[in-house]
Amino acid sequence: MRTYQHIPRPAFTPDFITELKPDEVFVFGSNLAGSHGGGAAYVAWRKFGAVMGQGVGLQGQSYAIPTMQGGVETIAPYVDEFIAFAQAHPELFFYVTRIGCGIAGFRDEEIAPLFLAARTLENVCLPESFVKIVLLTL
Repeated sequence: MRTYQHIPRPAFTPDFITELKPDEVFVFGSNLAGSHGGGAAYVAWRKFGAVMGQGVGLQGQSYAIPTMQGGVETIAPYVDEFIAFAQAHPELFFYVTRIGCGIAGFRDEEIAPLFLAARTLENVCLPESFVKIVLLTL
């Protein structure tokens, strides 16, 4: 466990998130068209305010990172954009899911290094598998 803004938070993003505190954001992999029909994108749409037709950025209590448009190199700029957003919004706490590692078909080893710069952000929570991989790259 850790504490952020005087609120206990988990050390890693839980595998299943069904509710969020008012300052928490669910970060999920999407497609550029914003068709949130499966996986974490569906959860974001059904529970956390993701908007059909919006494939990038903050929407309700969710944040979309496109993962379905090509290789890892096409995902990296969107991850960088998310990290900059998280840095600019310390009032929010972000739970990053295993973006790209479900329907998009990438492996944790391919996606986790994109989040290297997020490892020091106190308001970003990463999946345990990503953290283990990021620590190996240091």
